[in-house]
Amino acid sequence: MASSRARSSSRTAAAAVCDARDAAHALRAEHQRSIALRLRRAEGQIRGVLRMVESGDACEDVAQQMAAVRNALDRAFFEMMACSLEYEVAEAPNATARGERVAALMRVLSKYA
Repeated sequence: MASSRARSSSRTAAAAVCDARDAAHALRAEHQRSIALRLRRAEGQIRGVLRMVESGDACEDVAQQMAAVRNALDRAFFEMMACSLEYEVAEAPNATARGERVAALMRVLSKYA
C-alpha cells in the first residue's frame, strides 16, 4: 500500500514538473512573439529614419527619430532578458543551477546593457 502511494506521489510530482515546463515554454513563446513585434516596429522606424536622411530632413528631426529607435531596441532587449530570467528560473532543476543561470544572465546584462 505504501509503495503504491509513493508511486502515485512520484507520478503527481512528475506531472507537476511537466506542467510547469509546459507553462514556461508557452510563456517563452509569447515573449518571443512580443519581442519579434517590437523588432518589426523598430525596423519600420529605421526605414523611416533612413528616408528622412535621404530626403535631407533637419538633423534635429532625424536625431529625435533615432533616439526613438534606440529606445525601442532597448525595450526589446530588456524584454528578452526578462524572458530569459523567467525561463531559466522555471527550468532550473535546483537552487544551485538556478543561481548559476541567473549569474550568467547578469553577466550578459552587465556586458550589453
